Amino acid sequence: MAYKPKSHYGGSRPSTYRPNSGPRPNGPRSPRTYVRQKAEDELNINEEITAPQVRLVGDNIPEQGIYPISKALQLADELELDLVEISAKADPPVCKILDYQKYLYQQRKRAKEMKQNASKVVLKEIRFGPNTDEHDFQFKLKHAQGFLEEGFKVKATIFFRGRSIMFADQGEKQLLRFAVELEDYGRAENMPSLEGKRMTMVIAPIKKK
Repeated sequence: MAYKPKSHYGGSRPSTYRPNSGPRPNGPRSPRTYVRQKAEDELNINEEITAPQVRLVGDNIPEQGIYPISKALQLADELELDLVEISAKADPPVCKILDYQKYLYQQRKRAKEMKQNASKVVLKEIRFGPNTDEHDFQFKLKHAQGFLEEGFKVKATIFFRGRSIMFADQGEKQLLRFAVELEDYGRAENMPSLEGKRMTMVIAPIKKK
């Protein structure tokens, strides 16, 4: 099998393959010389797999089970795909026959998407004043509960307008009560913090088991 780079998946070919000169005989593949610089997320493929036998899994093989490495390589050759060691620590190692460049491209794309999603911290803000009445407090509390249940962080903010800054202590007590009322849904990441005429506290959702 001549190794074909699959540029349409956006990755560079994982190895420099130099086949032996002359026609290839039938039967087990002849030795190859590989010069490959592997990235940390790359797996052993083809002749890089050193185990004498491997466990083949997947839907594109006659039967799942343990095969001599020579037979597993032969099956990969027949399908014009790669033998990929997906679990090197198993005994024997677990392998799949697949298009390695396509596999590598998809894995890196998935990892990139997961990283992007993890970095998106959604913060919902609940605003009220230092003298918010009980009805309004409970209304905002209910909204915060809903946000935390959905997995969002809640930023509780009290704005002090004009001379209402004199009630900073009352505002702090209100934020602390807010956190206590939500303790079944989230945990405060910080104590109430006053910046200018705004006092804030962030509550993170409790991770579901």
